[in-house]
Amino acid sequence: MIRRELWLNRVESSWKHRSIVWLSGVRRVGKTTLAGQIDGIDYFNCDLPSVRRALSDPEFFLESCSDRTIVLDEIHRIEDPSNLLKIAADEYPKIQILATGSSTLEATHKFKDSLTDRKRSINLPPVLWREAKSTFGVGDVNQRFLRGGLPGHLLSETADAAFFEDWIDSFYARDIQELFNVRNRTGFLSLFHLLGLQSGGLLDITSLGKKTGISRPTVMSYLDAMEIAHALHRLPPFFGGGHREIIKQPKGYLFDTGFVSHIRGWESIRPDDAGFLWEHLVLDELRFDFSSRQIHYWRDKSGRELDFIIERGHSYVDVYEAKYNPEAFESDHLKHFRSLYPNGDNYVICPFIRKSYQQKLHGLLVTYTSEPTSRTTSALQ
Repeated sequence: MIRRELWLNRVESSWKHRSIVWLSGVRRVGKTTLAGQIDGIDYFNCDLPSVRRALSDPEFFLESCSDRTIVLDEIHRIEDPSNLLKIAADEYPKIQILATGSSTLEATHKFKDSLTDRKRSINLPPVLWREAKSTFGVGDVNQRFLRGGLPGHLLSETADAAFFEDWIDSFYARDIQELFNVRNRTGFLSLFHLLGLQSGGLLDITSLGKKTGISRPTVMSYLDAMEIAHALHRLPPFFGGGHREIIKQPKGYLFDTGFVSHIRGWESIRPDDAGFLWEHLVLDELRFDFSSRQIHYWRDKSGRELDFIIERGHSYVDVYEAKYNPEAFESDHLKHFRSLYPNGDNYVICPFIRKSYQQKLHGLLVTYTSEPTSRTTSALQ
């Protein structure tokens, strides 16, 4: 069993602040496997009727778990999960609980209380590129692109089209239909596939509705459901006002490169495809290190664009450009952006750079690295 120390450390760190940790992520991303790797854990599968019966009396159950560390897997299967977790947080704070589910806790209709200030939330994404190399032994970025980051399929010998189609069917039936009561299977799956074809591009609600044959309000509700269920990430634009910038339209990224490649019918990766998919992996890395509220893209009406902008506060904004080939970096776009927002660091993220280095372009210091986080600072010192 491959130990995912990166995420085990994050769970342990979260327990230092709250006794309840909510671990969410798409199905087959490895939540149950990760939970089983926690030392001294007592595991309860809430899919089992016997476990649901035991949890029907929260006080009796929690008394029996005194001072223990427990996993409540798929906790939304029980009748009143929020009541159990609220009692645990308020009356049994020495019990460390890891509760898992496919979506954000607030989206699960059985949760009558969002447990504000009683929990820490962790979203487990598909295998990060740093994990693929260091933990899973996958050094070929094309393998990560094509097979995606669901652990079982990442380590398979080939990308299996049937795996992706089975997952999509299960995702709709077990998550979208069950949690959000979406009945238009054809319309929903048409939108899912269209998002795969357009992943990384601007979300045009009117265009999506016309192409899928569903209404604008329905498109918006389906996008909300996908994002809550971690299958889509909407990236908002960064703007300061009055500079002909895009200020409203978000970008949409499907959650995993394997599904993007499958939907597009790719069986091998061309250089142009690699650059596009690398952008998805860099976004995943940034979302691990920064709050989603800090991450934006930037574009103006003249067509100048930068992949990712990180707000650090005090008027500091960092630029992260994802480039499979560093020679594709458009320094003129950065120059214009810095004429508007001069404070911050500049990074070009490339998968094949072994040692970070710096270069001055238009008087701006740019760091080239394979590590799209503040970790690059120490590497250069």
